Amino acid sequence: MTTKSPETDLATELERFVKEQSSRFGDVISYVPAKKSMPEKTTPSVKSTTSVPSVELDLLADKLKVHNKEPWFKAKTLEALEAAIHDCQKCSLGATRIKFVFGVGDPHAKVMIIGEAPGADEDASGEPFVGRAGQLLNKMLAAVEFKREEVFIANILKSRPPNNRDPKPEEVAACEPYLWKQISLIQPKLILCLGRIAGTNLLKLNESLGKMRNQDYNFCGIPVVVTYHPAALMRNPDWKHGAWEDLKRLRKMYEELPA
Repeated sequence: MTTKSPETDLATELERFVKEQSSRFGDVISYVPAKKSMPEKTTPSVKSTTSVPSVELDLLADKLKVHNKEPWFKAKTLEALEAAIHDCQKCSLGATRIKFVFGVGDPHAKVMIIGEAPGADEDASGEPFVGRAGQLLNKMLAAVEFKREEVFIANILKSRPPNNRDPKPEEVAACEPYLWKQISLIQPKLILCLGRIAGTNLLKLNESLGKMRNQDYNFCGIPVVVTYHPAALMRNPDWKHGAWEDLKRLRKMYEELPA
C-alpha cells in the first residue's frame, strides 16, 4: 500500500482550495481575500458624516442645455433616448461600426459603470462588456456582491474605434452628451470608471491611472471611483490586488449611501 507524503497531502489540499475558490470568483481569485475582509454592511445614521453627496441634477442640466435643439434632448426614458440616437452619424465611427452600443442594466441603478469604448465582441452584439473582459467584470462585481443586472454599464463611446485604438477628441465630443443624458436619466449615486480613458474623459483630467486611483472625485456631484479596466487586469495580473481594493472602496461607499 502506497502512503502519501506530507508534501503530496499539502498539494492536494491546495488544489482543492483553489478549485473551490475559482468556482466562486473565477479570474479574480488572485486578489479576493477571505470573506471577512469585505466591508461590513451598515445602516447609516442621520448623524453620519460619511454620507455620499446626492446627484446634483442642475449641473447635469447645465452641461446638456447646449444640446437642447437635438431630437434626443427631451427623451424621458432610456428607451426613448436609444431610439433617438442609435443611428448617430456625428463622427466617422458611424460608418465603420456594426452595432451601436447604447448600454445595458437597471434604468434606476445606484451604481453606473463606465468603460472606454466597445470592442469587437461588443460591436457584434450591441451590448457592452460581453467578451472576456466582460466576463471578468461580472466576476469582479460578484466579488463585492453586485449583480450585473442591478448596475448600469455604458461607455464613453457608443461605437467601436477601428482596431480598438484610443478614442479621438472629436469622437468623444460627439458622443459624450449621450452619456451625460444617460446619467441624468438614471441618476446613479456612484460611478465606477474602468481605465484611464474612461476616467480622464469623464472627469476632464490629464492624469495617469495611478494618480486617479484612490482619489476622491465627483461628476456633477456624483462620487466617482476610478480603477483598472478588466482587459488591463488580464494582461497584468499583478494589478488585481489594487483593483480589489478599489472595488472594496466602492462597496463601502455604497453601504454608506443614505437609505
